[in-house]
Amino acid sequence: MRIQLLGPVRAWRDDEPLDLGPAARRVVLGLLALAGGRPLQRAELMSGLWYDREPPTSAANVIQTHVKHLRRLLEPERRPRDQGTVLRLVGDGYALHVPDAGLDVTRFRQRIDAATAAQRRGQLDAAAELLGEALALWHGAPLADVPALASHPKVVALVGERQSALGRYGEVMIAAGRAAEGLPILAEAAVAAPLDEAAHARLIRAYHAAGRRGQAFAAYHEVRRRLAEDLGVAPGPELAAAHTALLHDEEPTGRPTRAETVTVPAAARSAPRPAQLPADLAEFTGRTAELARLDGLLDRATRPPGPGATVIAVVSGTAGVGKTTLAVHWAHQVAHRFPDGQLYVNLRGFDPAGPAVDPAEAVRQFLDALAVPAERIPTDLDAQAALYRSQMFHRRMLVLLDNARDAAQVRPLLPGGPGCLVVVTSRARLADLVAIEGAGPVPVDPLPAREARELLLRRIGGPRAGDEPQAVAEILARCAGLPLALAIVAARVATSRNLSLGELAGQLRRGADRLDALSTGDPTTDLRAVFSWSYRSLRPAAARLFRLLGLHPGPDLSAAAAASLAGRPLAETRETLAELTRSNLVGQRSNGRYAPHDLLRAYAAEVAERIDSERRRRAAVDRLLDHYLHSGDAADALLRTEPAPLPLGPIRPGVSREQPVDHQRALDWFAAERPVLLALLDYAAGTGRDTQTWQLGWILATYLDRSSHWYDLVATQRAAVTAARRLADPAAQAVAHRFLARAYTRLARLDDADAQLRNALELYGHAGDQVGQGHTHLNLALMWERRGRLSEALDHARRGLGLLEAAGNRHGEARARNAVGWCLTLLEDHSSALSYCEQALAQLQELDDRNGQANTWGSLGRVHHHLGHRDRSVHCYDQAVRLYRAIGDRHLEGITLSHLGDTHHAFGDLRAAADVWREALEVLGEVDHIEAGQVRGKLAGLDHPGRVVGTVVGADGAAHRW
Repeated sequence: MRIQLLGPVRAWRDDEPLDLGPAARRVVLGLLALAGGRPLQRAELMSGLWYDREPPTSAANVIQTHVKHLRRLLEPERRPRDQGTVLRLVGDGYALHVPDAGLDVTRFRQRIDAATAAQRRGQLDAAAELLGEALALWHGAPLADVPALASHPKVVALVGERQSALGRYGEVMIAAGRAAEGLPILAEAAVAAPLDEAAHARLIRAYHAAGRRGQAFAAYHEVRRRLAEDLGVAPGPELAAAHTALLHDEEPTGRPTRAETVTVPAAARSAPRPAQLPADLAEFTGRTAELARLDGLLDRATRPPGPGATVIAVVSGTAGVGKTTLAVHWAHQVAHRFPDGQLYVNLRGFDPAGPAVDPAEAVRQFLDALAVPAERIPTDLDAQAALYRSQMFHRRMLVLLDNARDAAQVRPLLPGGPGCLVVVTSRARLADLVAIEGAGPVPVDPLPAREARELLLRRIGGPRAGDEPQAVAEILARCAGLPLALAIVAARVATSRNLSLGELAGQLRRGADRLDALSTGDPTTDLRAVFSWSYRSLRPAAARLFRLLGLHPGPDLSAAAAASLAGRPLAETRETLAELTRSNLVGQRSNGRYAPHDLLRAYAAEVAERIDSERRRRAAVDRLLDHYLHSGDAADALLRTEPAPLPLGPIRPGVSREQPVDHQRALDWFAAERPVLLALLDYAAGTGRDTQTWQLGWILATYLDRSSHWYDLVATQRAAVTAARRLADPAAQAVAHRFLARAYTRLARLDDADAQLRNALELYGHAGDQVGQGHTHLNLALMWERRGRLSEALDHARRGLGLLEAAGNRHGEARARNAVGWCLTLLEDHSSALSYCEQALAQLQELDDRNGQANTWGSLGRVHHHLGHRDRSVHCYDQAVRLYRAIGDRHLEGITLSHLGDTHHAFGDLRAAADVWREALEVLGEVDHIEAGQVRGKLAGLDHPGRVVGTVVGADGAAHRW
């Protein structure tokens, strides 16, 4: 399989082109392919499909439909029950797995990386060939036929990568003496971008190097005319430099290489050549993307001299992520490009050894390195900085400013000339330098899993790792890609022969010992000390919020949850989170949620325990629980059409509640918060907060059931039952028993479901709760139906109807009528069933109960099928499927599609039956393998006419939850 993104979106299987369908489907494929195998949540896909407006309420269903069609195209041999290997469901989203050779973007980047390596070795011809191959993969603008993605950050970045590759190609061809060969590609790029000064400067330099000065002058005058007429501006520094070289007939230069001779101004030749870089690592692992980003900035810094600014790279990331290691390694790789030497200073912006270096001290160090006599150095910082800039103006030097605290510390150390490159490392993002000085950001994240494993195995040795593979896996998970943590682990293993990897993994597993296991006693490498200097740089409000984030049990959180944790207004908390993000103590994910690194979270919890009193910590957690309980109750109310208010107390002061506005946003809220809510329920249960435990179980029940997370439903309701029992709260116990029975029924653990329902019925009976008893009888009806005991099922459905009628509960009564009708149609009393179900549908439509309507349309589909009304049956099933999709109930959607296929089959339309059953398998294969297996049997029966398929419509699965 091959996928093309560098041009119009295209795909091939076995060299046969695939019809990808409408533009929206190509948007989905393009976004998934650009993610490089990383799962994309549905929210990210929605933002690409509906980039200019709010997604519709049916957005999730639209995406599901596109994914279904793409799966059929990309994996036609995939058995519907199987997950597949190409387009997989991952959590609340999807991941597309394409071999490296199958995606043109990957092949393009691989060739660019190979060209970079060849260029570093001075192999210009090889670099030129590789760059030419990379550029030949382009067939137009990226994703050219889906303009909706033209402004998407990943697409914009691709355009930038091509421009960088074009620049390098032109300069390598010139440096290799092959400028004439490169002219076709460079000319095509210039024509495609008539106002791109860089593209035209490259073309002019290539014409000049190829001896075509007349064409070079013509190209310059043409672009100058366009700039004046279209933009009202004169040529910029790069064009001006190319024109100046033409006027003086100076030999144009490409990107300097090891083999090239660089012209050095006379003033600089007599000056000393500092070489201050710290030692490089003997072995360096990974960081391909970051190195490529730095190489791109190097292109700008090493172009032919001319008017222009110093190029600045800001390498930023959290403590211990390897910023200095990366910067020093890369600086050593490119040091030969800067013939006047390298300057280095540790600014100690976040350093346990002492205060931050004063900029005046750093400037004086640089002036000393440049051999400026002491008597010439002024005392005023501004004057010192001016002298430094003067000394650097005609030099080509690499300046590494390590561990900077902020932009104010860096600015006096920036050279003024165009031939220098400055690399700044900092735990802060230094956005001021990016915005004002035009610095190029190079963010450094924790290592990906593969690179982290490679780093650890290189340090501890393959044989030892091979002896304890499970311990290695746990160590990697606990260190979460932080290079400093991995290095400390490797050092402990190397220096403690009697310490097994399993023992070390156990220390990292225990929360209290986790940071102890990563302690070295050296303040420059001890993880606590390293983290502490980032923490100490925070303002008080940010420091307090950082500590409190250590109390949050989930993997990430929203701004509203953080505001509740802190007890501060939402707008103020957003500003505080921005400070933590700028300091790289908290990461902001693409969906707008926030998450600290796991080890930073452990450090935050430690500091909170040391600084904040137990009363304050408990108050913060109580506010957090209030946030999730009240926000979850609001979201749950939109999923439940029957009013069933959770008996919550008044919301605490300082809590920010989230309020989804419609059903789809409620589903989105639960999808984002499910891991948090599960972790929070475990935390509440483990800390004796019994009331919040069963309340969280209540809030989660409907969503977990409809989204087919039944094992999670079992775990939460077991905890809820235990908590309610400790509280001696029979009403809460009864509800939890019913929810737990619901999960057991879906998982076919029918004896367990029966026991739970009997407990619930007894509790409701003691309380005299007719509504609770009525709903429990409906649950028993479903359980007995799943056992095949239809008479018992009908008896419980009728008893439930009587109780709910007596209680005056209209929602329950309507649903009970449908339950009776369903049991009657299973018992072949279709006329009576029709009467019950039609009454139920009218009531449920009046009550706007979409879930109940969907159930009842499914019942009517079966009734009309057996009454011989094919068209009515199909219509009823279609209505049920539409509603199940709208409310996000994938399981019942799949079962109803299976029943619809039965109807088509029974009336002789085998093709329609096959199509619908395949669609049912697409859904059920993700949520219920037992039901999916039954549908697969029906499909297999179509290929073996002797088999009987689809004869008992609806008996294979109950499309109901009463």
